[in-house]
Amino acid sequence: MKSRKGSTQESDENPLVSVNTALLPTATETISRIREILTKARHQALQTVDAIALRANWEIGREIVEEEQRGKGRAEYGAHLIVALSKNLTAEFGAGYKERNLAYMRQLYQVYPNLHALRAELSWTHYRLLLRVNTPEARAFYETEAVRAHWSTRELERQIHSSLYERYALSRDKEGVLRLASQGAEATIPEDILRDPFILEFTGLKHTDNFDEKTLEDAILDRLQDFLLELGTDFCFVGRQKRHLVEDEWYKVDLVFYHRLLRCFVLIDLKMGKITPQDVGQMLSYVGYYEQEETREGEGPPIGILLGADKNETAIRYTLTGNAQKVFAARYQLHLPSEDDLRKQVNHIREDFLLEQHLDEDSANE
Repeated sequence: MKSRKGSTQESDENPLVSVNTALLPTATETISRIREILTKARHQALQTVDAIALRANWEIGREIVEEEQRGKGRAEYGAHLIVALSKNLTAEFGAGYKERNLAYMRQLYQVYPNLHALRAELSWTHYRLLLRVNTPEARAFYETEAVRAHWSTRELERQIHSSLYERYALSRDKEGVLRLASQGAEATIPEDILRDPFILEFTGLKHTDNFDEKTLEDAILDRLQDFLLELGTDFCFVGRQKRHLVEDEWYKVDLVFYHRLLRCFVLIDLKMGKITPQDVGQMLSYVGYYEQEETREGEGPPIGILLGADKNETAIRYTLTGNAQKVFAARYQLHLPSEDDLRKQVNHIREDFLLEQHLDEDSANE
C-alpha cells in the first residue's frame, strides 16, 4: 500500500512522466510542436538580447567618441577617459567593461557611425571579430557571408584566421574582388566556388606526417562539417568513393558534392603530391561521365576539382586547352596561412600570370 501511495504521489507531481503515450497517438506530435515553439522562442529571445546589447555598446562607443572630441581629441585625454570609465563601470556592472572592451565599443561607433548599418543577425561577439579585420572590403565580405551562411562566432573566427577573403580575391579580377565586398561569395559561375589554397587545418594532419590519400579522405569526412564550411555555402555531400562503370572497368571519385545554386555535381579528387596532367586527364573522364550519365535536364555541367599539395600550372593549362569541361586544380594547406604565406602566394600567382601572358604573346607571334 505504501509503495502504491508513493507511486500515486509521484504521478500527481509530474503527471506527464507516467502517461502512456501509446494510448494517446497525438501526444508525441503535440510535444514535438511545443518543443519547436519553445526552441524558436528562446532563439528569438537570445536574438533580441544580442540586438539590445549591440545597440547599447554602439551608444556607449558614441558617448566615448563625443566626450573625446569635447576633450579636443587629445590622445592622452582619450586614454585617461577609457581608464576612468572602465574603473567605474566595472565596479557597478561587471567585467564586460574592461578597457579593451570599451576600446572596441569606441571602434564600433567609428567604423559604423550609422547605427542602422549594423546587422541584426549578428551579435556583439561577431562584431568584435569583424573589428579586427583591417580593410573595409574584407570586413564587408565577412559581415555579408556571416549573415548569409549563418556563421557562428567560432566559424567566423576560423574564416578570418584562414584569410578566406584574400584566398577568394587571389583568383578574381578587380571587378570580382569588388563583388566579394558587396555581395559575399555568392556563386554564379563555376569559378566562384574556388579559392587557392583550400585550408584543411581541421584534419589535424601535418605535412611532416606520413599519410596517404585515404588517410586524408578519412580525416576530411571525420570533420565533414568543417570541410563544408571551407568549401562554402550551398554544398551538399553526396558520397565518397562513388563508383561508376565504364565498359568493363570500375572508376571511383574520392568525394562527390552537389551545389544547390549552380545546380551541378562537384567532383573532388585528392592527390598527395603535385597535380599532374595525367591527373587532369582522369578528372576530365570523370566529369565527362557525370555529364552524360548523371546530369539531369535543367542541371548544369559537372565541375571537377583536383586538390593536391602542389600543381604544375603551365602543364595543367596546356592539358586543359580546348576542353569545355570545367576542371580546376587547387592546392590544399594543412595549416592556417600567415601574412608571409599569403604574400608569397600572391607573388607566386603573379609570376604564373605573367608567364602565361608571355607564352600567349609568343604563340600569337608565331
